[in-house]
Amino acid sequence: MKSILAKDYQIHFSDYAYAELNKMIENTAISKLFIIADKNTLAFCYPRLKEKLSINKTVEILEIGIGENQKTIETCEQLWIKLCDLQADRSALILNLGGGIVSDLGGFVAATLKRGIRFINIPTTLLGMVDAAIGGKTGINLGALKNQVGAFYNPSMIVIDTAYLKTLPPREFRSGMSEILKYGLSYDENLYQLIKAYTETDFVTLEKLIYRSIEIKNEVVLKDPQEQNLRKVLNFGHSLGHAIESLFLSKLEENHITHGEAVAAGMVLAAHLSSQYLGFSLEKTAEIKCHIQKYFGQIEILKPDYHLILNLLKHDKKAESGCVKFVLITQIGRFKLNCEVGETAIIKALDYYNT
Repeated sequence: MKSILAKDYQIHFSDYAYAELNKMIENTAISKLFIIADKNTLAFCYPRLKEKLSINKTVEILEIGIGENQKTIETCEQLWIKLCDLQADRSALILNLGGGIVSDLGGFVAATLKRGIRFINIPTTLLGMVDAAIGGKTGINLGALKNQVGAFYNPSMIVIDTAYLKTLPPREFRSGMSEILKYGLSYDENLYQLIKAYTETDFVTLEKLIYRSIEIKNEVVLKDPQEQNLRKVLNFGHSLGHAIESLFLSKLEENHITHGEAVAAGMVLAAHLSSQYLGFSLEKTAEIKCHIQKYFGQIEILKPDYHLILNLLKHDKKAESGCVKFVLITQIGRFKLNCEVGETAIIKALDYYNT
């Protein structure tokens, strides 16, 4: 697959990506090389990376725990201290080996240490490859509130190696498909049709889905790097999706849901809101709901929790003067930004999702 040129870096694929990675490490004045990874990626993904790295440098491994509860300022502080103890300076390089959590957290650590050191994302999950690792957004959570603290800070390179996807549990793989579906529903109807035709044994189609998703995100980010306007389209399904995810994060005793499952539910809700406000086809809304619930399952959202979801929405990063502006769709592949939505309509959408 042909490399994709972003604003300040390139996105490389497969063996060529490792060749470029090795070349950069050897030909750039890098004082220290660090890898941030969680326990799973160290066990299942680092052996492949180690095999592909042909460099004459010592690598320091920084391991973090597993799960969304690692995206905290406390984890950042532990990493900053370790990096300083290991004499990381402004010429150091961090490789983030992992999914969206590692990309978000590791990028934020790099953006803030010494007022910014270089990092490279090597995503190992589908969600990381098509979304989290791309576009220069870094960040951590604030309690149960998603991605409230962060910075726009671009990597020096991104390495996409789909071989890492073979290490994923099925549920985590499906989680990433929600981000691909987001691009199809809001931006590219042809991609949506390709998703509907995809089966999990079809690796050729999967690579096409990944490549086109990265193209779309990069295209949008190049036009609007700091989410002043167009980049908001990438949040289709995410406002309510993040609120649902935050609800389950705050209920520590509840069953865990993945980011992708929450966003998938958010897209059903966004489709129903689109039908209420923009005349989006109810037949297509039902089709989207059927496809999503067949693939991702259905989250149990209790009626007593509706008000909690509405309160969590107020903390959405896209809220302005306490009002959340939604991304809605007029038809598949056609979006409208900055749509104001009332609480009654959200409750109707939640009822629709639950039926």
